Amino acid sequence: MMKSDNDVVITGVGIVTCQGVGKEPHVALLSAAEVGAPKVETERFAPYPVHPMPEIDWSAQIPKRGDQRQMENWQRLGVFSAGLALDDAGLKTDAEACASMDMIVAAGGGERDIKVDSLIVGEALKRNDRELLLNEKLTTELRPTLFLAQLSNLVAGNISIVHKVTGSSRTFMGEEAAGITAVETAFHRIKAGQSTHSLVGGAFVAERADIILLVEGIRAHATGEWHPLWSRSDDNGGGMMMGSVGAFLVLESRSHAEARGAHIYAVIDAIEGDRGNRDEGKLEKRLSRLAAHAGDLSNADTVVFSGASGLHDITKREKSLLASQLDGAPVRGYGGITGHGMEAQFPLGLALAALTLDSGATVPIFDSENEKPMTAPAKHAVVTTVGYTRGEGLAVLSVA
Repeated sequence: MMKSDNDVVITGVGIVTCQGVGKEPHVALLSAAEVGAPKVETERFAPYPVHPMPEIDWSAQIPKRGDQRQMENWQRLGVFSAGLALDDAGLKTDAEACASMDMIVAAGGGERDIKVDSLIVGEALKRNDRELLLNEKLTTELRPTLFLAQLSNLVAGNISIVHKVTGSSRTFMGEEAAGITAVETAFHRIKAGQSTHSLVGGAFVAERADIILLVEGIRAHATGEWHPLWSRSDDNGGGMMMGSVGAFLVLESRSHAEARGAHIYAVIDAIEGDRGNRDEGKLEKRLSRLAAHAGDLSNADTVVFSGASGLHDITKREKSLLASQLDGAPVRGYGGITGHGMEAQFPLGLALAALTLDSGATVPIFDSENEKPMTAPAKHAVVTTVGYTRGEGLAVLSVA
């Protein structure tokens, strides 16, 4: 592909998963001969397993205790991961660059007041006028400040406060589709010359009773012990295992990155998101169209990072589509080792792909029954995310 000044390149990676904090443990994972034992918490939310947040020294990226205290965990994780990306890109202390940097965040809702939720459920068991009960509790039990603390754009607001990123700011909501749209928007703005450098990503905390209730509401959550992503069965619940994930990227135009001598991890060649009805083969039709962005890539030097959720039907359909459209390219279902990161899932896949291409890693098998080994380092990567209820996205990356 011909080089262009407006090529979109990745120059900063901020990543936190159960595997560790920062790019080093993740490069080690991607370069290992084999993947070790899964990092899964099976007792705290039994029978639902989750991939927990690692131990984090919040002060490393959020130095003021007051800033830490006024954030919830999902906000802390987002601000922390964003700081890692800025540090990695060499922009953290560049006041001028941060002041003109665009920011696009994928965020969910704030953490709920579990005590109030439990109170309402308990009272509802004793009364039939539940609509009246709900209104009573909403007016007497919820703190007014709780609504402010739950605003989704507070992640972006806190990044601005803590890291002084004060260019344009956008926040998208909508689970996996939010993460896809966030990165896609940043990509097209840079490609069109409307932006030169952007901070983009999201954060998700899985260790929340309200999140598990939300997912299990449609019987989507896996139960019992951990199983590899592609090997989950109906005998162990719905198949999804959530993971606490923070994933932010610094994207720049090639000319902006080269002018300041930045290290380029990878080039994003193409990216697109879509959504729609999934019945009657419509999901496969959309995914096939998205997969066409991979063009004539050689299977011998391409790796696929699938952000499959683990939800049985959708995951099987995605795997079948990848086999038919990218036949021969090794696939890695990264949610099997990090957990599913909702809004952060697509940025996480891009981060893992960029680290793989940059380090020349031969990524180990994540599921021995359903994935084949890489024979050599990849020159290209395809990243997918298929939302557990809606939204699909695909990106194509190449070595710098």
